[in-house]
Amino acid sequence: MPFRRKKPAGFVERLRALVWPRKGFKRSFRYLALRLSRLSASPHSVAAGFAIGVAVAWTPFLGVHILLALAIGFVLRVSLVAAALGTAIANPLTLPFIWASTWEIGHLLLGRQGAATVEHLNFESLLHHMDFRQIWRPVLEPMVVGSAVPALICATIAYFGVLVLMRAMRRQRLQVMPQTVSLPRNDTGISA
Repeated sequence: MPFRRKKPAGFVERLRALVWPRKGFKRSFRYLALRLSRLSASPHSVAAGFAIGVAVAWTPFLGVHILLALAIGFVLRVSLVAAALGTAIANPLTLPFIWASTWEIGHLLLGRQGAATVEHLNFESLLHHMDFRQIWRPVLEPMVVGSAVPALICATIAYFGVLVLMRAMRRQRLQVMPQTVSLPRNDTGISA
């Protein structure tokens, strides 16, 4: 392959790149902004789609974030690509923070003591039987309830941030593009 490394990356280097990208996060954010700006949908549609993806990323349903975002985006008729990109907020660096905060907020909103609930939980037994009813009340319910508040706040911030970004980038693109000159048409509708 023409773009392959001469010396393959070792395990330690791949692990470091997973935590901290070689080119840094600034490049990743610039790529995401460029990718969003190139979508052909309206700025509102892109911003709403991205906000849906960000909101879904706060839910504890790991593995189906993109499917949930696409389903909600399809129903609301917003940009599905932007919805899928918005779910990238839930990544290995942010998931521990997301899970811990939704767990605590959920227990606070439900009026439960978080530590008391954890003491009698046997996660091995819950995961071994994989009974959804047994795992819902002690684990998923507080996380779903707790995800509502930060999801709403982050989705609102994401919507307005992406909307402003999209409008600014489209305005900039229009200034850079040369103005097209329309030729007068004759009676047959063909340009002269």
